[in-house]
Amino acid sequence: MSLLAIHHVAIICSDYAASKRFYTEILGLEILAENYRAERDSYKLDLALPDGSQIELFSFPNPPNRPSRPEAQGLRHLAFNVKSVEEYAQYLERSGVAVEPIRIDEFTGKPFTFFQDPDGLPLELYQA
Repeated sequence: MSLLAIHHVAIICSDYAASKRFYTEILGLEILAENYRAERDSYKLDLALPDGSQIELFSFPNPPNRPSRPEAQGLRHLAFNVKSVEEYAQYLERSGVAVEPIRIDEFTGKPFTFFQDPDGLPLELYQA
């Protein structure tokens, strides 16, 4: 018995339209399905990355804020592989997304940096 891969990561957003735009238009994720669940007053947007992994984007009425700083226990961030951290960071900045300075992973020697989604969820770019 073994795990094969990460299938999806689920994210709850505060502003569905802003987050949908961010993940589809800025990050370029493909929409697989979009459903409105009236009984929950909730949208569920299934998004795909090129490797087949997915992000499920949910909206719920009045979700509580995510503790972030100081770093809270639990999931720390979501990291994306990119061919060039520098080029993708420049693209994000041209798109109006603030990006931290690029750093080098002390163990792998690879560049990485962080940015945030519209709700402040920490996202990482990591050079493949």
